[in-house]
Amino acid sequence: MALSRIWSAFIIIAVVVAAIRCFFFGDADIFSWMVVGKASDPANPLKIDGIIETCWVAVDICLRLVGILTLFIGFMSIAERAGGIRLLARIVGPFFSKLFPQVPNGHPAMGHMIMNFSANLLGLDNAATPFGLKAMESLQEINPDKERASDSQIMFLCLHAAGLNLIPVSVIAVRASQHASNPTDIFLPCMIVTFVGTIAAMLIVSFKQKINVLQPVILIWVLCISAVVAALVLYVRTLDADSLKSFSGILSNGLILLVFLLIILGGVYKRIDVFDAFVTGAKSGFETAIRIIPYLVGILVAISMLRTSGTFDVVIQGIKSFFAMLGSDTQFVEALPTALIRPLSGGAAR
Repeated sequence: MALSRIWSAFIIIAVVVAAIRCFFFGDADIFSWMVVGKASDPANPLKIDGIIETCWVAVDICLRLVGILTLFIGFMSIAERAGGIRLLARIVGPFFSKLFPQVPNGHPAMGHMIMNFSANLLGLDNAATPFGLKAMESLQEINPDKERASDSQIMFLCLHAAGLNLIPVSVIAVRASQHASNPTDIFLPCMIVTFVGTIAAMLIVSFKQKINVLQPVILIWVLCISAVVAALVLYVRTLDADSLKSFSGILSNGLILLVFLLIILGGVYKRIDVFDAFVTGAKSGFETAIRIIPYLVGILVAISMLRTSGTFDVVIQGIKSFFAMLGSDTQFVEALPTALIRPLSGGAAR
Protein backbone atom coordinates (compact mmCIF):
# COMPACT_ATOMS: atom_id res chain seq x y z
CA MET A 1 0.00 0.00 0.00
CA ALA A 2 2.85 2.39 0.81
CA LEU A 3 4.40 1.92 -2.63
CA SER A 4 0.99 2.45 -4.21
CA ARG A 5 0.64 5.79 -2.46
CA ILE A 6 4.16 6.87 -3.39
CA TRP A 7 3.62 5.87 -7.01
CA SER A 8 0.27 7.69 -7.18
CA ALA A 9 1.79 10.78 -5.58
CA PHE A 10 4.61 10.80 -8.13
CA ILE A 11 2.17 10.86 -11.04
CA ILE A 12 -0.23 13.39 -9.49
CA ILE A 13 2.55 15.78 -8.53
CA ALA A 14 4.21 15.46 -11.93
CA VAL A 15 1.01 16.27 -13.82
CA VAL A 16 0.16 19.20 -11.53
CA VAL A 17 3.66 20.69 -11.84
CA ALA A 18 3.58 20.25 -15.62
CA ALA A 19 0.17 21.94 -15.81
CA ILE A 20 1.44 24.89 -13.78
CA ARG A 21 4.45 25.24 -16.06
CA CYS A 22 2.24 25.04 -19.14
CA PHE A 23 -0.60 27.38 -18.16
CA PHE A 24 1.16 29.82 -15.85
CA PHE A 25 4.70 29.96 -17.21
CA GLY A 26 4.01 29.49 -20.91
CA ASP A 27 5.91 26.22 -21.35
CA ALA A 28 3.64 24.98 -24.14
CA ASP A 29 5.81 21.99 -25.07
CA ILE A 30 6.05 20.46 -21.62
CA PHE A 31 3.24 17.95 -22.18
CA SER A 32 4.74 16.79 -25.46
CA TRP A 33 8.18 16.27 -23.94
CA MET A 34 6.63 14.38 -21.03
CA VAL A 35 4.79 11.95 -23.29
CA VAL A 36 6.80 11.50 -26.48
CA GLY A 37 10.11 13.19 -25.68
CA LYS A 38 13.36 11.43 -26.51
CA ALA A 39 16.63 12.01 -24.71
CA SER A 40 18.46 11.62 -28.01
CA ASP A 41 16.43 14.39 -29.68
CA PRO A 42 18.69 17.47 -30.09
CA ALA A 43 15.62 19.70 -29.79
CA ASN A 44 14.70 18.20 -26.42
CA PRO A 45 15.85 20.73 -23.80
CA LEU A 46 15.34 18.21 -20.99
CA LYS A 47 17.49 15.44 -22.48
CA ILE A 48 15.21 12.96 -20.71
CA ASP A 49 13.03 10.23 -22.21
CA GLY A 50 9.28 10.75 -22.02
CA ILE A 51 6.65 8.19 -21.09
CA ILE A 52 6.63 6.27 -24.37
CA GLU A 53 10.40 5.97 -24.61
CA THR A 54 10.63 5.06 -20.94
CA CYS A 55 8.29 2.13 -21.53
CA TRP A 56 10.65 0.88 -24.21
CA VAL A 57 13.61 1.41 -21.88
CA ALA A 58 11.91 -0.59 -19.12
CA VAL A 59 11.20 -3.50 -21.46
CA ASP A 60 14.73 -3.31 -22.83
CA ILE A 61 16.11 -3.52 -19.29
CA CYS A 62 14.01 -6.61 -18.63
CA LEU A 63 15.07 -8.23 -21.89
CA ARG A 64 18.69 -7.65 -20.95
CA LEU A 65 17.94 -9.14 -17.55
CA VAL A 66 16.60 -12.31 -19.16
CA GLY A 67 20.08 -13.54 -19.99
CA ILE A 68 21.52 -12.60 -16.61
CA LEU A 69 18.63 -14.10 -14.69
CA THR A 70 18.62 -17.34 -16.64
CA LEU A 71 22.38 -17.72 -16.18
CA PHE A 72 22.61 -17.07 -12.45
CA ILE A 73 19.38 -18.76 -11.43
CA GLY A 74 20.43 -21.71 -13.58
CA PHE A 75 23.66 -22.01 -11.61
CA MET A 76 21.72 -21.49 -8.39
CA SER A 77 19.53 -24.44 -9.32
CA ILE A 78 22.64 -26.61 -9.66
CA ALA A 79 23.86 -25.39 -6.27
CA GLU A 80 20.50 -26.20 -4.68
CA ARG A 81 20.43 -29.75 -6.04
CA ALA A 82 24.05 -30.30 -5.03
CA GLY A 83 23.40 -29.04 -1.50
CA GLY A 84 25.53 -25.92 -1.84
CA ILE A 85 22.76 -23.55 -0.77
CA ARG A 86 22.10 -25.64 2.35
CA LEU A 87 25.83 -25.62 3.11
CA LEU A 88 25.94 -21.82 2.90
CA ALA A 89 22.85 -21.61 5.08
CA ARG A 90 24.51 -23.76 7.74
CA ILE A 91 27.68 -21.65 7.71
CA VAL A 92 25.97 -18.29 8.06
CA GLY A 93 22.90 -19.71 9.77
CA PRO A 94 23.90 -18.77 13.33
CA PHE A 95 24.22 -15.11 12.31
CA PHE A 96 21.22 -14.93 9.99
CA SER A 97 19.00 -16.82 12.42
CA LYS A 98 19.37 -13.88 14.79
CA LEU A 99 18.59 -11.25 12.17
CA PHE A 100 15.90 -13.36 10.50
CA PRO A 101 14.29 -15.28 13.38
CA GLN A 102 11.20 -16.08 11.29
CA VAL A 103 13.21 -18.07 8.74
CA PRO A 104 13.61 -21.75 9.70
CA ASN A 105 17.13 -23.11 10.01
CA GLY A 106 18.36 -24.57 6.74
CA HIS A 107 15.65 -22.90 4.66
CA PRO A 108 16.76 -22.13 1.07
CA ALA A 109 15.99 -18.46 1.64
CA MET A 110 19.11 -18.27 3.80
CA GLY A 111 21.31 -19.38 0.93
CA HIS A 112 19.58 -17.10 -1.54
CA MET A 113 20.09 -14.09 0.72
CA ILE A 114 23.74 -14.99 1.21
CA MET A 115 24.26 -15.16 -2.56
CA ASN A 116 22.56 -11.78 -2.94
CA PHE A 117 24.70 -10.14 -0.29
CA SER A 118 27.83 -11.72 -1.75
CA ALA A 119 27.06 -10.31 -5.20
CA ASN A 120 26.42 -6.89 -3.65
CA LEU A 121 29.72 -7.09 -1.81
CA LEU A 122 31.47 -7.49 -5.14
CA GLY A 123 29.49 -4.70 -6.77
CA LEU A 124 27.91 -7.08 -9.28
CA ASP A 125 24.42 -5.61 -9.61
CA ASN A 126 23.42 -7.96 -12.41
CA ALA A 127 24.26 -10.98 -10.29
CA ALA A 128 22.62 -9.56 -7.16
CA THR A 129 19.29 -8.99 -8.93
CA PRO A 130 18.39 -12.64 -9.63
CA PHE A 131 19.58 -13.74 -6.20
CA GLY A 132 17.55 -10.97 -4.57
CA LEU A 133 14.41 -11.89 -6.49
CA LYS A 134 14.88 -15.54 -5.61
CA ALA A 135 15.40 -14.65 -1.95
CA MET A 136 12.20 -12.61 -1.88
CA GLU A 137 10.28 -15.48 -3.49
CA SER A 138 11.63 -17.89 -0.88
CA LEU A 139 10.76 -15.53 1.96
CA GLN A 140 7.27 -15.07 0.54
CA GLU A 141 6.71 -18.82 0.70
CA ILE A 142 7.01 -18.73 4.50
CA ASN A 143 5.22 -15.41 4.89
CA PRO A 144 1.97 -16.07 6.80
CA ASP A 145 0.36 -12.87 5.52
CA LYS A 146 0.74 -12.86 1.74
CA GLU A 147 -0.62 -9.31 1.47
CA ARG A 148 2.02 -7.73 3.70
CA ALA A 149 5.80 -7.91 3.80
CA SER A 150 7.09 -10.04 6.65
CA ASP A 151 9.72 -8.83 9.11
CA SER A 152 12.28 -11.00 7.34
CA GLN A 153 11.44 -9.46 3.97
CA ILE A 154 11.71 -5.96 5.43
CA MET A 155 15.08 -6.73 7.01
CA PHE A 156 16.37 -8.27 3.80
CA LEU A 157 15.11 -5.38 1.67
CA CYS A 158 16.74 -2.78 3.92
CA LEU A 159 20.07 -4.59 4.02
CA HIS A 160 19.93 -5.10 0.25
CA ALA A 161 19.09 -1.43 -0.37
CA ALA A 162 21.98 -0.35 1.87
CA GLY A 163 24.09 -2.60 -0.34
CA LEU A 164 27.36 -3.21 1.50
CA ASN A 165 29.83 -2.93 -1.36
CA LEU A 166 33.50 -3.79 -1.03
CA ILE A 167 34.30 -3.76 -4.75
CA PRO A 168 32.15 -1.19 -6.66
CA VAL A 169 32.76 -2.74 -10.07
CA SER A 170 29.55 -1.48 -11.70
CA VAL A 171 30.07 2.11 -10.57
CA ILE A 172 33.67 2.07 -11.73
CA ALA A 173 32.54 0.71 -15.10
CA VAL A 174 29.93 3.47 -15.48
CA ARG A 175 32.48 6.16 -14.59
CA ALA A 176 34.97 4.69 -17.04
CA SER A 177 32.34 4.68 -19.80
CA GLN A 178 31.76 8.38 -19.12
CA HIS A 179 35.51 9.04 -19.47
CA ALA A 180 36.09 10.01 -15.84
CA SER A 181 39.67 11.09 -15.25
CA ASN A 182 40.00 8.60 -12.39
CA PRO A 183 37.14 6.07 -12.43
CA THR A 184 38.40 4.26 -9.34
CA ASP A 185 38.62 7.22 -6.98
CA ILE A 186 35.20 6.34 -5.55
CA PHE A 187 36.47 2.99 -4.29
CA LEU A 188 37.02 4.00 -0.67
CA PRO A 189 34.00 6.33 -0.37
CA CYS A 190 31.68 3.60 -1.72
CA MET A 191 33.11 1.04 0.66
CA ILE A 192 32.81 3.27 3.72
CA VAL A 193 29.39 4.72 2.91
CA THR A 194 27.78 1.37 2.11
CA PHE A 195 29.29 -0.18 5.25
CA VAL A 196 27.92 2.61 7.44
CA GLY A 197 24.57 2.43 5.63
CA THR A 198 24.32 -1.32 6.13
CA ILE A 199 25.11 -1.09 9.83
CA ALA A 200 22.58 1.73 10.19
CA ALA A 201 19.91 -0.27 8.35
CA MET A 202 20.55 -3.31 10.52
CA LEU A 203 20.37 -1.29 13.74
CA ILE A 204 17.23 0.64 12.78
CA VAL A 205 15.29 -2.40 11.55
CA SER A 206 16.49 -4.48 14.49
CA PHE A 207 15.26 -1.80 16.88
CA LYS A 208 11.89 -1.71 15.12
CA GLN A 209 11.59 -5.50 15.13
CA LYS A 210 12.90 -5.78 18.71
CA ILE A 211 15.96 -7.83 17.72
CA ASN A 212 18.78 -7.74 20.24
CA VAL A 213 21.88 -6.76 18.24
CA LEU A 214 24.09 -7.19 21.30
CA GLN A 215 23.92 -10.96 21.04
CA PRO A 216 27.44 -12.45 20.87
CA VAL A 217 26.88 -14.06 17.46
CA ILE A 218 25.81 -10.77 15.87
CA LEU A 219 28.64 -8.84 17.50
CA ILE A 220 31.25 -11.35 16.35
CA TRP A 221 30.03 -11.29 12.75
CA VAL A 222 29.82 -7.50 12.67
CA LEU A 223 33.31 -7.19 14.11
CA CYS A 224 34.67 -9.68 11.56
CA ILE A 225 33.05 -7.80 8.67
CA SER A 226 34.38 -4.53 10.10
CA ALA A 227 37.86 -6.03 10.24
CA VAL A 228 37.63 -7.09 6.58
CA VAL A 229 36.49 -3.61 5.55
CA ALA A 230 39.28 -2.00 7.56
CA ALA A 231 41.88 -4.34 6.04
CA LEU A 232 40.64 -3.57 2.53
CA VAL A 233 40.72 0.16 3.22
CA LEU A 234 44.32 -0.06 4.43
CA TYR A 235 45.36 -2.21 1.47
CA VAL A 236 43.58 -0.12 -1.16
CA ARG A 237 45.26 3.03 0.12
CA THR A 238 48.60 1.53 -0.91
CA LEU A 239 47.52 1.06 -4.55
CA ASP A 240 47.72 3.52 -7.40
CA ALA A 241 44.78 4.04 -9.78
CA ASP A 242 45.84 1.40 -12.32
CA SER A 243 46.61 -1.19 -9.66
CA LEU A 244 43.30 -0.51 -7.94
CA LYS A 245 41.37 -0.99 -11.16
CA SER A 246 43.21 -4.24 -11.85
CA PHE A 247 42.70 -5.46 -8.28
CA SER A 248 38.96 -4.78 -8.28
CA GLY A 249 38.47 -6.47 -11.65
CA ILE A 250 40.48 -9.57 -10.78
CA LEU A 251 38.91 -10.00 -7.36
CA SER A 252 35.28 -9.51 -8.32
CA ASN A 253 35.23 -11.27 -11.68
CA GLY A 254 37.62 -13.95 -10.49
CA LEU A 255 35.36 -14.78 -7.57
CA ILE A 256 32.36 -15.09 -9.87
CA LEU A 257 34.24 -17.59 -12.03
CA LEU A 258 35.37 -19.41 -8.89
CA VAL A 259 31.75 -19.70 -7.72
CA PHE A 260 30.74 -21.13 -11.10
CA LEU A 261 33.59 -23.63 -10.91
CA LEU A 262 32.74 -24.72 -7.37
CA ILE A 263 29.07 -25.15 -8.26
CA ILE A 264 29.89 -27.34 -11.25
CA LEU A 265 32.41 -29.39 -9.27
CA GLY A 266 29.86 -29.80 -6.48
CA GLY A 267 27.23 -30.98 -8.96
CA VAL A 268 29.62 -33.46 -10.53
CA TYR A 269 30.67 -34.73 -7.10
CA LYS A 270 27.04 -35.24 -6.08
CA ARG A 271 26.41 -37.04 -9.39
CA ILE A 272 23.45 -34.88 -10.38
CA ASP A 273 22.41 -34.05 -13.93
CA VAL A 274 24.19 -30.69 -13.99
CA PHE A 275 22.89 -29.42 -17.31
CA ASP A 276 19.31 -30.47 -16.58
CA ALA A 277 19.48 -28.64 -13.26
CA PHE A 278 20.83 -25.57 -15.02
CA VAL A 279 18.10 -25.58 -17.67
CA THR A 280 15.37 -26.05 -15.06
CA GLY A 281 16.62 -23.07 -13.09
CA ALA A 282 17.16 -21.02 -16.23
CA LYS A 283 13.51 -21.45 -17.19
CA SER A 284 12.55 -20.01 -13.83
CA GLY A 285 14.88 -17.08 -14.45
CA PHE A 286 13.20 -16.35 -17.77
CA GLU A 287 9.77 -16.38 -16.16
CA THR A 288 10.96 -14.06 -13.40
CA ALA A 289 12.36 -11.55 -15.89
CA ILE A 290 9.05 -11.42 -17.76
CA ARG A 291 7.09 -11.16 -14.53
CA ILE A 292 8.85 -7.99 -13.36
CA ILE A 293 8.17 -6.03 -16.57
CA PRO A 294 4.91 -4.42 -15.32
CA TYR A 295 6.53 -3.33 -12.06
CA LEU A 296 9.56 -1.84 -13.77
CA VAL A 297 7.45 -0.04 -16.37
CA GLY A 298 5.28 1.49 -13.65
CA ILE A 299 8.18 2.70 -11.52
CA LEU A 300 10.29 4.06 -14.39
CA VAL A 301 7.35 5.87 -15.99
CA ALA A 302 6.50 7.59 -12.70
CA ILE A 303 10.13 8.61 -12.25
CA SER A 304 10.28 9.85 -15.84
CA MET A 305 7.20 12.00 -15.29
CA LEU A 306 8.75 13.55 -12.19
CA ARG A 307 11.92 14.36 -14.08
CA THR A 308 10.36 15.66 -17.29
CA SER A 309 7.76 17.74 -15.45
CA GLY A 310 10.54 19.62 -13.70
CA THR A 311 9.48 18.48 -10.24
CA PHE A 312 12.95 17.28 -9.42
CA ASP A 313 14.42 20.60 -10.54
CA VAL A 314 12.04 22.54 -8.30
CA VAL A 315 12.81 20.37 -5.27
CA ILE A 316 16.55 20.36 -5.83
CA GLN A 317 16.68 24.10 -6.44
CA GLY A 318 14.69 24.71 -3.28
CA ILE A 319 17.03 22.55 -1.21
CA LYS A 320 20.06 24.20 -2.78
CA SER A 321 18.72 27.67 -2.01
CA PHE A 322 18.00 26.67 1.58
CA PHE A 323 21.52 25.40 2.24
CA ALA A 324 23.06 28.31 0.34
CA MET A 325 21.15 30.65 2.63
CA LEU A 326 22.70 28.85 5.59
CA GLY A 327 26.14 29.29 4.05
CA SER A 328 26.66 25.54 3.56
CA ASP A 329 28.31 23.74 0.66
CA THR A 330 25.58 22.83 -1.84
CA GLN A 331 27.52 20.39 -4.03
CA PHE A 332 25.85 17.40 -2.38
CA VAL A 333 22.44 18.58 -3.58
CA GLU A 334 23.20 17.48 -7.15
CA ALA A 335 23.35 13.88 -5.94
CA LEU A 336 19.98 13.97 -4.18
CA PRO A 337 17.94 12.72 -7.18
CA THR A 338 20.11 9.62 -7.27
CA ALA A 339 19.78 9.17 -3.51
CA LEU A 340 16.00 9.54 -3.65
CA ILE A 341 15.51 7.18 -6.59
CA ARG A 342 18.04 4.53 -5.52
CA PRO A 343 15.68 2.73 -3.07
CA LEU A 344 13.04 2.43 -5.81
CA SER A 345 15.20 1.57 -8.80
CA GLY A 346 18.95 1.12 -8.97
CA GLY A 347 18.88 1.21 -12.77
CA ALA A 348 16.93 4.45 -12.85
CA ALA A 349 19.26 6.00 -10.30
CA ARG A 350 22.29 5.09 -12.36
